[in-house]
Amino acid sequence: MTDIRYWIWFSEAIGYCTPKAKQILEMYGNIDEFYNGKEPEWRLSGLFSNAEINKLGSVDLTVADDIIAKCNKHCYEIITLDNPYYPRCLYNIDDPPAVLYVSGMLPDIDDRLSIGVVGTRKASMYGIRAAHSFSYNLAKCGVTVVSGGALGIDCSAHLGALAADGVTICVLGCGINYEYLRENAKMRSDITFRGAVISEYPPDTEPYPFHFPQRNRIISALSNGILVVEAGERSGALITVNSALEQDPNKKIFAMAGPADPHFYGTNKLVKENLAKLVTDYKDIIDDFDNIYVTEEISPELKHIDETINAIPVKGKVPKDINGLKTNDLSDAPTHKEGIELSDEERKVYYSIGIEPVHIDTIAEKTNLPVFKISSVLTVLEVKKLIKCVQGRSYILI
Repeated sequence: MTDIRYWIWFSEAIGYCTPKAKQILEMYGNIDEFYNGKEPEWRLSGLFSNAEINKLGSVDLTVADDIIAKCNKHCYEIITLDNPYYPRCLYNIDDPPAVLYVSGMLPDIDDRLSIGVVGTRKASMYGIRAAHSFSYNLAKCGVTVVSGGALGIDCSAHLGALAADGVTICVLGCGINYEYLRENAKMRSDITFRGAVISEYPPDTEPYPFHFPQRNRIISALSNGILVVEAGERSGALITVNSALEQDPNKKIFAMAGPADPHFYGTNKLVKENLAKLVTDYKDIIDDFDNIYVTEEISPELKHIDETINAIPVKGKVPKDINGLKTNDLSDAPTHKEGIELSDEERKVYYSIGIEPVHIDTIAEKTNLPVFKISSVLTVLEVKKLIKCVQGRSYILI
C-alpha cells in the first residue's frame, strides 16, 4: 500500500490545487516509485520546473510525520488520491486534492445525490431562512448538503441539514483543527456526527484568502448540482458556479428567487443569463434528478420554504439566537489600499499582487522590472505591511 507520507510530502512541496498530483498517479500508478526515484525521476517525468524540483528535494518527510501525528492525536482520517475511498467525483476533476483530511465520516458521495448550497456571508433574513429551509427539506429527502462552513448562507445550510437529522459535508478553506469562526465550533462538531468536516490543507493551516477560491472547486466537484441562495455581484458563490461549469458544462445550477436587491444581483444574473434554473421550492431541485430517492414523505408543516418565498421580509440581521446562528461576519478580502505613498516601482509591484499567490517571476513579467529590483521593492512593501510572502517566493495582499 502506498505510503501516505509521500502524498503529504508532495502537497507540502508543490502546493495545493494542482493537476500534477493526478498526473503523477496516472503516470506511475502510485507515488512510491516517483518519490524513490528522486531528482533523476522528477526531471524525467517532465512535469516540474527547476524551482519545483528544488522544492521537492528540500522538503523532508518529517513534515509529513508531524502532520500524521497531529491527525492521529485528533482522530482525523487521511484519505489520499489513490485510496479506494477517495470520492470518484473529486478524482474526475483536473486538479483533485492529493490529500483529504477528514473529521467525522465522509459519506458515500458518489452513490447518493448531493447539492452544494452556497451564497453570501452577509446574508439577509430572507437568505438565511431560505438556505435553512431548502437544506432542511433536501436533507429530509436523503440529499447530502455540501457547503463551506462560513457565516451566513453556508452555516444556515449546514444547520438546516442537521435539524433534519440529515447528512452534510463542510469543506473548509483552512485546516480542520484551526479555530476558524469559533462561534461555529459546535456546528462543526455536530457535523462530524452526521457527515464530515474536510479540507485539503493540513490540520493547523490558517485561512489565507486564496484558499477559499481553491476550496470552492471541491464543493462543486462533490455536488451533483449547485444551489445559489443569495449572492451579490462579486460573491464567492459565483466562483463555485464557475468551477462547477468548468468541471462539467452540464452540471445543474439552481438559483433561488430573490428580490431586486444588490445582495441578489449575482443570483438574479445567473437566471437572466440562463446559467441557472429559477427555483422557489426544494422540489424544483429534486425533480431534475431521476435517481432521487425520497426517504420519507415531508409533512406540510416542514415545507416552510413556500412561506419564506411568499413573504420576503425587510432585509436585516438575524437575531443571534435563531437556530444557533451567529450573524457577525468575516472581514472582506484584502484590497489595494488607496492614498499611500509609493514610488513608481513600488506601485507597479504592489498592483501586480492580489489575493491569490503571485510568484516573483510572474511579477517580473507583469512589471518589466528586473528580479533583483523587485526583491528590494517586495521587502519595502512587506515592511509597510501591504503584502505577505507565502509558498516560497510568492506574495499576497494583506
